Amino acid sequence: MAVDLKAVFAKSSDAAIRDFKIETYECMSACANPMAISFRAQGKAAYMFSGVDPAKDQQDILAFAKLYIAAKDGWIEDARPCGRLRHCLLGRIPADPVIVSA
Repeated sequence: MAVDLKAVFAKSSDAAIRDFKIETYECMSACANPMAISFRAQGKAAYMFSGVDPAKDQQDILAFAKLYIAAKDGWIEDARPCGRLRHCLLGRIPADPVIVSA
């Protein structure tokens, strides 16, 4: 059974989760462990997960989304609420530095 993560997020009781913009891509170069998902937002660290099973990991994905929303800079120190998803982390990329013009 294929799971449409767009529908999962759209049906959430949490308005912030429903506001996530979800895009799909054919390839994220995680061929060894498909399926890959990522989270990124302006001013926040980005995360990429691979080996995700959207059917089995739905609640863990939503748990991570809630933590990501709550983390001002996107840096999540304790991912234990994300269950199995935390073991699928492929990488965390720091946010772009803020450049201030003089």
